[in-house]
Amino acid sequence: MKKPPGHFRWWRIVLLVLLIAGAGRSQAQSLTDTIRTTSGVRYYIHQPGKGATASAGDRVTVHYTGFLPNGKLFDSSATDGRPLRCRVGRGEVIKGWDEVLQLLPAGSRARVWIPAALAYGAKGARNPDDDNRYIVPPKTDLIFELEMVKVHK
Repeated sequence: MKKPPGHFRWWRIVLLVLLIAGAGRSQAQSLTDTIRTTSGVRYYIHQPGKGATASAGDRVTVHYTGFLPNGKLFDSSATDGRPLRCRVGRGEVIKGWDEVLQLLPAGSRARVWIPAALAYGAKGARNPDDDNRYIVPPKTDLIFELEMVKVHK
């Protein structure tokens, strides 16, 4: 099905409004209703999906927005105007994503807390334009708003 012109522009505006509205909630408040995996990833499903759930090796399409613990936005698929496509369980994304993407059926929207060890760890993620700066500092936990758009079996 072909998307109408301006579809992603509309999506970006809605996503940013939702993110700003949720940014005021403290991490402690948000963790009360979350599910915790054995590895330490936590997630809260805002909207349950009814589609397929990904298995290792499946391709997925995901909208995401990433925040540092202080609420600072560090990356978002909305800025590119298109979702991320990757294969799950193949190390194409951070370990926390490889885990949680296999737990979210297509159509799900979730807030996800990923411990530093399952994100960028002790190395962090350097700014590609300035090697002396970090996009994600070393040993930093991350928070994501995810929407599992589609699972390609």
